[in-house]
Amino acid sequence: MFAAFPLLALPILVYNLVALTLQGGFGSQAASARFSEPLFTVAMTSGSPWPVSLSDLLLAGALVVLFIELLKSTTSRRIAIINHSLSMILFIVCLVEFLLAPAFATSAFFLMTVMVLLDVLAGFIVTIVAARRDIDLAGGGGDLN
Repeated sequence: MFAAFPLLALPILVYNLVALTLQGGFGSQAASARFSEPLFTVAMTSGSPWPVSLSDLLLAGALVVLFIELLKSTTSRRIAIINHSLSMILFIVCLVEFLLAPAFATSAFFLMTVMVLLDVLAGFIVTIVAARRDIDLAGGGGDLN
């Protein structure tokens, strides 16, 4: 059953938890500043500092999770359909939060919402292509037209 869980919910959950800890909760206007303030600085070889913020870490983690989700979407098991459905629900939740809650009106959350949308689209497209291939193979490899 764990395979059905959309892993992109994890960075979204972290964002929600951080947004809830802001004074004012989801209605806070200070979310953009909180997510963009540097957590630490990395000294680059060029000598210039690279300030890393919480939104940078969340986006990097979400990209890694998106890669794993795309790999999971290539399986043609029945559990994948549940995963796609849960990912669609996650996208709707993200979209509602982005549009209605001021704490979620940030570029970082928008990009994570786009990642969830890409996961939904990729999952359905891969499933359709795999089903089409299965139909072609079942038909003896001939043309269905």
